[in-house]
Amino acid sequence: MIETVGIKFKDGGKIYDFDANEIKFKKGDYAIVETVRGTECGIVAKENRKISEDNINKPLKKVIRAASAEDVKTLEENKKKEKEAFRVCEEKIAEHHLEMNLVDVEYTFDRSKILFYFTADGRIDFRELVKDLAFVFRTRIELRQIGVRDESRMVGGFGMCGRPFCCNTFLNDFQPVSIKMAKEQGLSLNPTKISGTCGRLMCCLKYEQETYEHLLRVTPKVGAIVETAEGRGKVIEANLITGMLKVALDRRPDAAPLSVHRHNVKTLKDASIRVEKEELEALKGIE
Repeated sequence: MIETVGIKFKDGGKIYDFDANEIKFKKGDYAIVETVRGTECGIVAKENRKISEDNINKPLKKVIRAASAEDVKTLEENKKKEKEAFRVCEEKIAEHHLEMNLVDVEYTFDRSKILFYFTADGRIDFRELVKDLAFVFRTRIELRQIGVRDESRMVGGFGMCGRPFCCNTFLNDFQPVSIKMAKEQGLSLNPTKISGTCGRLMCCLKYEQETYEHLLRVTPKVGAIVETAEGRGKVIEANLITGMLKVALDRRPDAAPLSVHRHNVKTLKDASIRVEKEELEALKGIE
């Protein structure tokens, strides 16, 4: 067993596990750790806990030490410098007439490098911009193009549910979301109703998918042939949540459909839920 501590470096950012190095931390404490970017100061998001070595893919880096008051002060000063760097970079982008949108700026803890995150529709030649920024800040400059999901995570905001973005509050990683999930959940395939502020499919479609997959296994789908107490028929409507079906009976084709619960029918031939090519084309670009 290894005693670990979970540390993140940005609000809404991914939580990384580190070997606690026999140091006790509380949630909200600051710690100095070694990362691929060098020495960084992060905030404790998960307190000390023991994890089996079998559940760890690679050797964990150890926490160097608990952050001092001076370290926290440096972190706060870096945040102020990031705001100034953001302003300067926006001016330089305008000067070079670059079609890019600056999203965020990060100083490494030791100020040996500044990272600028941006979005753009295509590839951008920012070589001259990097030269200008290096001349102004006299340090290493790195520009990173990110996607719209990452932009929403960094900037934050409120979803149509009225709550802060999941990606900006508790989601550590983006989970795969597909148009098929929306169709299986009976949602309208209207881009404005199934996509988030980022313009991609809502992450929350993933939350209930397991439940819907179970309900789909036990509920005859629209188009299924079933046997009822009134005779054989075809399912023309199915409510996965309540389990109620509307069945058009073969022997009464012109009569109103029979309302019956899924428990009271026998499936003779089930149907399938498919996303048609036309639907995929209409929703192209939001997955």
